[in-house]
Amino acid sequence: MQLRYAVTGLVVTLALAGCQPTAYDYSSNSPSAAPAPLTAQPVPSVQGGQLPPPSGSSQFPAAPASASSMPGAQPAVAANALDVTKESMVGSWRVNGSCDMFLTLTNLGSGSRGGTRGCVGELTAMGSWEVAGKQVLLKDRSGNAIGSVYKTADNRFQGQTNTGQPISLSR
Repeated sequence: MQLRYAVTGLVVTLALAGCQPTAYDYSSNSPSAAPAPLTAQPVPSVQGGQLPPPSGSSQFPAAPASASSMPGAQPAVAANALDVTKESMVGSWRVNGSCDMFLTLTNLGSGSRGGTRGCVGELTAMGSWEVAGKQVLLKDRSGNAIGSVYKTADNRFQGQTNTGQPISLSR
């Protein structure tokens, strides 16, 4: 029994004897220990001058005919949209019958925390949401709107993302 203790002590002593610091000693004052300084590279001079005027008849492109036709525009709330409260939105929702959306009342920026599981497209970036009038705005993790929905019936919402992807929420 004592032999086992002696062997264990010997193994520990040998293991500790092999441990030596391997870090570089920066406190030495020998000139050969410090790395040589790098030489500076030449830099070309900077030139200044006036740029020529832009070619073409107008400095800016023509404005689109209608803002509602733009992919990033939020859809108008339907005339038959029902009133919605923040509290009624909390919980789990089925999105387009294929993925899940979870909405909480935990504050996150100007909205509340939310997220999706199994969704595709812009909805994968959803991080928060908020109620604005009769709409529910869906936002990314930076607080930018990625889409909106409005209430069409009890436990049913319809809308779209900024790129036009339809959104249908139900439970």
